Amino acid sequence: MTDATYSQVRIVSARLLNPDTVERLLNLLFTSGGIRRVVLNGPRLPAVVPYGPAKGTPNPHTMRQAITVEGQEVQLEVHVGTVLLELESRDAIPTIKAACDSVFTNFTYTLTEGRYFKEEASISDYARYGPDADKDILGLSDPGSRKGPVIIQRVK
Repeated sequence: MTDATYSQVRIVSARLLNPDTVERLLNLLFTSGGIRRVVLNGPRLPAVVPYGPAKGTPNPHTMRQAITVEGQEVQLEVHVGTVLLELESRDAIPTIKAACDSVFTNFTYTLTEGRYFKEEASISDYARYGPDADKDILGLSDPGSRKGPVIIQRVK
């Protein structure tokens, strides 16, 4: 098996995104094709208050909603501000830019190409997944979380 290097793109919006905007953006990105992996970054939205005088009580945050992506329901656990994409080829970048232009009409965004995903296991990844970790899931989940990454399967 060859060690292929895939193009990676980061989309950073000027504002944190509502769940409806995230859903619309992800569905447009996935219909354009050419995407291998996606990471949604932003401030965490815990289901219960983790500390302080209200510790342990439910956290009724309006941005913690379930969205539907590619026909699968996904629970948003972050208030999305950055979307990282790993692409099969650079040919998908113009369609990604067109999808972003159609979604981000009321505020600006930046789309940059670079290296954003881990390529080697860190200490946290080693402790979480072990020595034989799948390189495709490295860096896709919070090491402190009890949940793993959400995987959306596509039928090609």
